Amino acid sequence: MSASDEPQPIVLVIDDDLAVREGLSMLFRSVGLQVKAFASAAEFLQSKLPDAPSCIVLDVRLPGLSGLDFQKELARADIHIPIVFMTGHGDIPMTVRAMKAGAVEFLSKPFRDQDMLDAVQTGLEQNRDRRRRTSDTAKLKASYDSLTAREQEIMILVTAGLMNKQIAGEVGISEVTVKLHRGNVMRKMGAKSLADLVRMADALGLSRRES
Repeated sequence: MSASDEPQPIVLVIDDDLAVREGLSMLFRSVGLQVKAFASAAEFLQSKLPDAPSCIVLDVRLPGLSGLDFQKELARADIHIPIVFMTGHGDIPMTVRAMKAGAVEFLSKPFRDQDMLDAVQTGLEQNRDRRRRTSDTAKLKASYDSLTAREQEIMILVTAGLMNKQIAGEVGISEVTVKLHRGNVMRKMGAKSLADLVRMADALGLSRRES
């Protein structure tokens, strides 16, 4: 996906204080960012996740599910949106827990607007990178799925380091046929070299099946 095709980034603000939600929404909109604000973690979890680069700005102390527990819930649900925490009651153990669990930043209220904007931009960039990697892996998977079962077998053996002659002996076909399949694999996967194909196999988590 090119930068021009990428959807507009969005900041997801979760805070039970209406004044904070409105203030942050104005701040982010002032630099051209889209914003969606929520009064609780539960309200956020009931909403549809945006299909765009995102960053969550999260108050640690929320009614119901706390910010740190919400961070755990997202990880459990395999939702990987970077989080910038904010708190008026921060303490060191809380900060350490949040950062160890992958938070982008932990800002104590009152914070400088620029510190918040910098943290959110870092989070959005992290999420952009993750979305690109996910998109690239999905394309690779589609290419791999387009291979025949025999071609998939040949790809695994080739990227495990076997020579054409060894593959022919193992699979029970002629060396010429192995070369034909190997050429098809390189073309369908869009691989320019063996090293390129090996990188693709690693990205797909392919490994030679032990007999």
